[in-house]
Amino acid sequence: MAKRGGFPGGMGMPANMGNLMKQAQKMQRQMEETQKELEAAEFSAKAGGGAVEVIVTGAKQIKSIKLMEEIVDPDDIETLEDSIVAAVNEALKAVDEASSSSMSKLTGGLGMGMPF
Repeated sequence: MAKRGGFPGGMGMPANMGNLMKQAQKMQRQMEETQKELEAAEFSAKAGGGAVEVIVTGAKQIKSIKLMEEIVDPDDIETLEDSIVAAVNEALKAVDEASSSSMSKLTGGLGMGMPF
């Protein structure tokens, strides 16, 4: 009588599947550790010729904004606003790039976490 279903040999899970699960759990722990490190890291960017500096955390929270005196012109608020936006966007881009790079190192470029 032929067996139906299951794995050859009647075992619940082949040995290499168990190793694969252990590797996946290890990768999960490494990804969590890397994410915590990234969230604690700080990223800065400047705009307006260096007159505006923004520092954000890896959790994408603005930590500080520093302005040089020459960028503060009551008659030209738009330049100040544009410089702040540009610096914030550059700092957030740096966070995304660092995150992507770190995760790529862990997954070996397998595209882990991407929807199929």
